[in-house]
Amino acid sequence: MAPCETVTSRSALMPPAYEAVSAMPATMTAMSGQRRLLLDTASLYFRAFFGVPDSIRAPDGTPVNAVRGLLDFMARLIGEYHPTEVACCWDNDWRPAWRVELLPSYKAHRVADEVVGGADIEEVPDPLETQIPIIQDVLAALGVAVVGADEYEADDVIGTLATNAPMPVDVVTGDRDLFQLIDDDRGVRVLYTARGVGRHERLDDAAVQKKYGISGSQYADFATLRGDPSDGLPGVAGIGEKTAASLLGKYGNMAGILDAVDDPGSSLGPTPRMRLREAADYLAVAPRVVGVARDIDVGDVDLSLPDPAPADPDAYAALVEQWGLGGSADRVVEAING
Repeated sequence: MAPCETVTSRSALMPPAYEAVSAMPATMTAMSGQRRLLLDTASLYFRAFFGVPDSIRAPDGTPVNAVRGLLDFMARLIGEYHPTEVACCWDNDWRPAWRVELLPSYKAHRVADEVVGGADIEEVPDPLETQIPIIQDVLAALGVAVVGADEYEADDVIGTLATNAPMPVDVVTGDRDLFQLIDDDRGVRVLYTARGVGRHERLDDAAVQKKYGISGSQYADFATLRGDPSDGLPGVAGIGEKTAASLLGKYGNMAGILDAVDDPGSSLGPTPRMRLREAADYLAVAPRVVGVARDIDVGDVDLSLPDPAPADPDAYAALVEQWGLGGSADRVVEAING
């Protein structure tokens, strides 16, 4: 789904909530032993920054706690799941203009500086900001693919790479929005890191059903109805998790719910009908904001792990020495090389 030239036509082409593919492609069943690991990179390096002591520094005093923490997270995940492909998915645009055009409150509380005609600047602690270029350099020398797309978030890159994968997929994130990608038929799981990478949860459709009373494919509509303050989504006033799950259980998806609102003969009660009608403007745009893109152009990327790692030994060794990455750098190489 390529961006369009004008804001109006771009907004018109952004996808509604994706309908889950009903069957696993035949090619997937033939790729025994192959697995794709998709990392929500910003989610992980933010977690590393706040979870690893800032006393972890390079020889010149530069903080490298996020760099070393990310490498240790990668080592743990690669060592545990043995993927054949890995992508560090990147926020080329953490708050795309087309999403803001649809819903101005989207992530508005996280804007540090508005940029007219460009991408708004996200509020990021200075000691973390200085580490992001180091992370990019280290990943390049290591040989792990970094994948982003202009005007899209990492979530959209993950959505595309998960949907198009001819093999099982594990999505590593602390973001509940990506629960919408869970698909047992296609072998797509979420490794949910909200409690920490070491205590992550492996979520499939059964886990989402147990937790929320819905399927993974219904999660985007569920989040739209319930709202999410962390992303600036107001939700529908008076509709919480239980009511949202009940509506989706009865009507299937947002289209079914809105059909019930318009049908005077439907079994929808007067109170939720009134609340949904009052939120009509929000519900006309929010599903496109919440739904991750599934078919954006991410280029011709090779997600295969380097064999052996690191891909550029001299550059990697120089970066390890310059930034004092020590055991973290060694552990991720050992995990990749098996």
